[in-house]
Amino acid sequence: MLDSYITLGRSGLRVSPLCLGTMTFGDDLGWGTPPEQSQEIFAKFFEQGGNFIDTANIYTNGHSERIVGDCLKRKLARRDQAVIATKFFGSFYMGDPNGGGASRKAIAEQCHQSLRRLGTDYIDLYWLHNFDMFTPIEETMRALDDLVRDGKVRYIGFSDIPAWKTAQAQMIAAFRGWAPLIAVQVEYSLLQRTVEGEIIPMAAELGLGVTPWGPLKGGALSGKFTRANRETVTPDRPTVASNLSERAYDIVDLLQQIGRAHDASPAAVALAWLAARPGVSSIIIGARHMPQLEANLAALRLHLTPDETVMLDQISEPALNFPAEFNKSTALHLMHSGATVNGVPSRILRQIQPPSESNY
Repeated sequence: MLDSYITLGRSGLRVSPLCLGTMTFGDDLGWGTPPEQSQEIFAKFFEQGGNFIDTANIYTNGHSERIVGDCLKRKLARRDQAVIATKFFGSFYMGDPNGGGASRKAIAEQCHQSLRRLGTDYIDLYWLHNFDMFTPIEETMRALDDLVRDGKVRYIGFSDIPAWKTAQAQMIAAFRGWAPLIAVQVEYSLLQRTVEGEIIPMAAELGLGVTPWGPLKGGALSGKFTRANRETVTPDRPTVASNLSERAYDIVDLLQQIGRAHDASPAAVALAWLAARPGVSSIIIGARHMPQLEANLAALRLHLTPDETVMLDQISEPALNFPAEFNKSTALHLMHSGATVNGVPSRILRQIQPPSESNY
């Protein structure tokens, strides 16, 4: 099923429905996957039909990019077959104000360094990793357009950027004839659905693909941590422990229940739910070892029933920022007053009467 490809956003770039995230490639930071095992995971992913790889300049202090480059040198995948995505923004240099960010100077140098570590002369998809509030977006978009025109980058995207800034950047690019954004990368899972308020609708309106990261919320939705074993099984990272709320345990209980009906893991159920969400293109999965990769790939064979999807939707329903909740509730009903439009029903909020002729 990895070889059932999709085009990413409003582009012709074909990518697999799961993207192999490589934040764990390299054990330089005391955790992660050694290079040899990382290469095995990379090879397995491509053997199964995957073609989309996501990394970043700062992952494991640059070692992640070097491991991906080594995989290409060893011909674990053809370079023209692989869709290599990497990110810029993070700095390696303490005290250097131009070491990171999204200025023209920083982008040019970071791209040069990533190309060197990856051992390639072009990047398929170049992501802005975070929001640089100090650099005019025109400067960032023009610098990225120059990289595209120079052949160093094929496509561009934004990761973890506010919807208003992403929309501004896309409109500027359209008006000036610069390379457009084709996708956004955001945290999205059963435990993090607030992107449904602004970012997901924006992506749909602007023709941007959505590539979720953190689909298992750092392992909180993997099924390893449950209400039944919380006194005996301790998360190995504080970030995982912080996500294990009573609400999270309720969701995990339901994932286990649905998983038993399909002979599937809770992780596979969580990924299958996310893959079916409106706007989602390719989910970024992480795998520190081969069994994790295989468990994630199993999600592609899983199809939830409508009732199961509704149960997961309801138990994970997020509280969205204003005006998202208002627009889908009060504003909708005021506008349609009991009518159903495009399959969306409304209700009558108050008794109203058409104005009389004398009111005109």
